[in-house]
Amino acid sequence: MPDKTAPDAARRSQRSRQAICEAALSLVGETGYDKLTIEGIAARAGVGKQTIYRWWPSKGAVLLDAFTETMEAGEGTLPDTGDLATDLKAVLRATVDEFNDPAFQAPYRALYVAMVNDSEVSAGFTSKVMEPGTQAYVDRIRAAQDAGEVSEDFDPRLAAELILGPFAQRWLLRSQPLTHEFADSLVDMALTGLRPRIPRA
Repeated sequence: MPDKTAPDAARRSQRSRQAICEAALSLVGETGYDKLTIEGIAARAGVGKQTIYRWWPSKGAVLLDAFTETMEAGEGTLPDTGDLATDLKAVLRATVDEFNDPAFQAPYRALYVAMVNDSEVSAGFTSKVMEPGTQAYVDRIRAAQDAGEVSEDFDPRLAAELILGPFAQRWLLRSQPLTHEFADSLVDMALTGLRPRIPRA
């Protein structure tokens, strides 16, 4: 006879996993990464510690999966209206709003802390979050290159990092407010250098 308990077990596992991820995200916002513990996550999720350790080796790994599972499908592409400046400003302004949202900030900053001492979390964060985000900019800038908006002399990845690097630094260090005006200025300054040169008469 077929095993009728397997689907129920799978559903229970999925519910437990979801509860653990939700607990990790909520707790890191309340306590910060330093005070986040596997014990605390387990208690909030209503599961045993061993349930967590069955799936994840550390609290950083739990948080990484919890964070990446909240990312929306389709985040790997940027709009292409035919106007690179307009598209980049729209996306970067939306990113400003996201990075200023406390619900986003807490786990994202916590993951940066986790990466310092956990090479596996660092590798996972880079491959699941940083690289797809950067590649979306690279692809959009390469499309602008093909359309003649950006000089062929520039490496699209370096061009993307010219925009994303200063953005990340300001947010991480809290050196200045992260604003729409700052986002627009980053795009304008980068594109001033990236546009094709007009030969002098």
